[in-house]
Amino acid sequence: MANYLRTKTIRALSWSFFGNIWGCGVRFVTGIVLARLLFPEQYGLIGMLTIFIAVAQSSIDGGFYSALIQKREVTPADICSVFYFNIVIGVVAAGLLCLIAPWVATFYKQPILKPLMRVLSLTMVIGSFGNIHYILLTKQMNFKLQTKVGMLASVLSGIIGVAFATAGFGVWSLAIQQISSVFFNTVLIWFWNAWRPTWIFSLKSLRDMFGFGSRLLASALLIQIFGNIYLLVIGKLFSATDLGLYTRAKNLEELPSRFFSWNVGLVTFPVFSVVQHDLALLKRGLKKVLTFLVLVNFPLVIGLAIIARPLVLVLLTEKWAGCIPYLQLFCGVELLFPVLLINQNLLQALGRSNLFLRLEFINKGLLVINIAITWQWGISAMICGMIVLSIISCYLTSYYSGGLIGYPIWEQLRDLLPYLFMAVLMGLSVFAAGLVQFPNYWVMLLVQITIGIVIYISLCRLFRLSAFMEIWQEARNKISI
Repeated sequence: MANYLRTKTIRALSWSFFGNIWGCGVRFVTGIVLARLLFPEQYGLIGMLTIFIAVAQSSIDGGFYSALIQKREVTPADICSVFYFNIVIGVVAAGLLCLIAPWVATFYKQPILKPLMRVLSLTMVIGSFGNIHYILLTKQMNFKLQTKVGMLASVLSGIIGVAFATAGFGVWSLAIQQISSVFFNTVLIWFWNAWRPTWIFSLKSLRDMFGFGSRLLASALLIQIFGNIYLLVIGKLFSATDLGLYTRAKNLEELPSRFFSWNVGLVTFPVFSVVQHDLALLKRGLKKVLTFLVLVNFPLVIGLAIIARPLVLVLLTEKWAGCIPYLQLFCGVELLFPVLLINQNLLQALGRSNLFLRLEFINKGLLVINIAITWQWGISAMICGMIVLSIISCYLTSYYSGGLIGYPIWEQLRDLLPYLFMAVLMGLSVFAAGLVQFPNYWVMLLVQITIGIVIYISLCRLFRLSAFMEIWQEARNKISI
């Protein structure tokens, strides 16, 4: 079983990483082009609506996404019932967004938000038709098809977004890009995936999954509401330009770091669910995944914080310079995100959605306290508070999840500290390189990135970090073949 899961997981990760690297690259290029064509305040308008769209999106699957993956035996009645439930909730969510649109526009004192929100509500309806296909493919660990769909959809929606921005549609180009992305993903997944619904609907199936799924739904809603509440507060208390700078910094930092973590998390959740009764295997799996993630994430976020200035000025131009300090602070927030995410996945795989929900209530209560204390000192102070919260959240989640499988938090920290130490040494060398006078920011950026990569790989090879050596050996075997 262990060898079978290892082979299947590696295959799933390979396809998932390939697709997400492609998607990340397309979104990165598209985002750079759009940022050069548009202005911070236009991104700020979309940011004002993010919390409402995110909450509506989370409510659609009703927690059944995770319930279907975690359930060992799934029947056609389970699948079809969730499919029809998703569509109904998608229509209801879109209707509610349309109803509250005037209130949202009045709250922010931005009349354009009324039609903008109503147009974006279409994503709820369109996306609900394809959700079950992705659930089934994830449960089967079939990321090859998901990769094909995501690759094509990201390219098509990116082209459409840039075309509309070039034509002068302003903020509407961002909305059109989002709608087209959901549309292409849904149409393509139906075209390439053979599953089709039958006329089966069972309330009993939904009730059986509701106990587990409802708590995860509550957790997802909490995550979306409080995860985006900063956008609500900043949009209300500060200007649309300030919110645009905040969202651009957040997106720029999350694009390279979170895509990697989410990608691994997407694969490990169904794997952990399969072996949920083998605690020894779960412990080995958790250690391997955590060290693999931080091997990449630690140097990525530390390096990004150091090269933030030349990166923003080269890619986004001077008009986005205001987001540089936000970007550097967000790197501190993201440093421990992979550790938090994988430990949360473990709780879900073990069926401990009650503990998951309890931890979310604690984390969100701390988030409210952070906003109440820091908002008066500005956006940077709020992000500093986020860094403290990320440390507390990671500690609490790792403490409980690790205790369930005999992998306590002190042992997790012992395994992860060598990777952090190597990343800090790399960061210091990149910072030192930035003190040299360069003819322009392009040269400075290229030199710093090159030095960072070379030194980090050399340090990992010299100190023989386990996760690095496993990848190194795997790569050598592939080349020798």
